[in-house]
Amino acid sequence: MNFILIAVIVLGAIGLIAALVLFAASKKFAVFEDPHIAQVSELLPGANCGGCGFPGCGGMADALVKGANGGSLDGLFCPVGGAETMGKVADLLGMAIANGEPKVAVVRCNGTCEHRPKIVEYAGLRTCAALHACGAGETACGFGCLGCGDCVEACQFDAIHINPETGIAEVDEEKCTACGACTKACPRNIIELRKKGPKGRRVYVSCVNKDKGAVSMKACKVSCIGCGKCAKECPFGAITVENNCSYIDPEKCRLCKKCVAVCPTKAIVAVNFPAPKPKPEAPVTPEKTETKEGKEAQA
Repeated sequence: MNFILIAVIVLGAIGLIAALVLFAASKKFAVFEDPHIAQVSELLPGANCGGCGFPGCGGMADALVKGANGGSLDGLFCPVGGAETMGKVADLLGMAIANGEPKVAVVRCNGTCEHRPKIVEYAGLRTCAALHACGAGETACGFGCLGCGDCVEACQFDAIHINPETGIAEVDEEKCTACGACTKACPRNIIELRKKGPKGRRVYVSCVNKDKGAVSMKACKVSCIGCGKCAKECPFGAITVENNCSYIDPEKCRLCKKCVAVCPTKAIVAVNFPAPKPKPEAPVTPEKTETKEGKEAQA
């Protein structure tokens, strides 16, 4: 009986000492977390897409609270929650926040089945990453959309699909949150986040082919050939030509569409612009004819 009592006392003493040690350690090594972080996390959408540039909504919440403590929220924006969510966060933290200009994913490839015919048939693993690793893919263009849908699998908002007729990924701009998941999933980096533009209007080069003009035209009839006509025509200096391919800077572009008109391969795309009004036909004036009798009468 004494042995049992002694064992209980010893175990109780060990437990008490361990509890005191853990209590002291928790006090000494305690990590303080601002309660605002949990509150901001509740306001964020919880998509954990990484579009904000941080590892999930928890990382974004931590950055927002630290930014507020530092006196500035510049550069911090949740693309999924948008301006409404950021406004709620700013109200909670008692900060003013700049409205981020909405962006949308853009697929920079116009090489449809008609313009970029298949030359081989691929029978392996049907993913863009696997097909890209094999080389140029099923067409002669080693830069265009592969059409296997890695971007579709990556999108959590059902905002991108492969058009079965063209074989190219298409973005639903009403559903797109500009999270950037599709841009990371594309092995050829043809998906870009661009400014949505006023009334959704955008002008961009729908090609990333870096081959020389003659080579790229053999692979795709609507590829950019790097001729530079668009850059010469642009009055705002928004277009540069590098590695045989033109690029339109969305920050400088004023949507004048002059580049669209001069592009010889129609590689520059203008989205959501109203259809041009038909030019009025010039009125036809009847030709004045004089008869022989009229001329004799005048004489």
